Amino acid sequence: MNYDKELDVRGLNCPLPILRTKKSLVDMISGQVLKIIATDPGAVIDFQVFAEQTGNELLSLSEAAGEFTFYMKKR
Repeated sequence: MNYDKELDVRGLNCPLPILRTKKSLVDMISGQVLKIIATDPGAVIDFQVFAEQTGNELLSLSEAAGEFTFYMKKR
């Protein structure tokens, strides 16, 4: 999937992945896609809730070898 910016939050636990994502999205324009790589298993639920609450679209999420990859489109 194409993306405009990548954020590596591996090794960070809640709430840091969400806080860093929020900060990264501020610098982006509407429609751009942010790729987030995380290792916190709680991030799966956190990002789903974050997308619902903020109106940003969670395009996809996947897990491989203990790493979670999220693609989020800025509203």
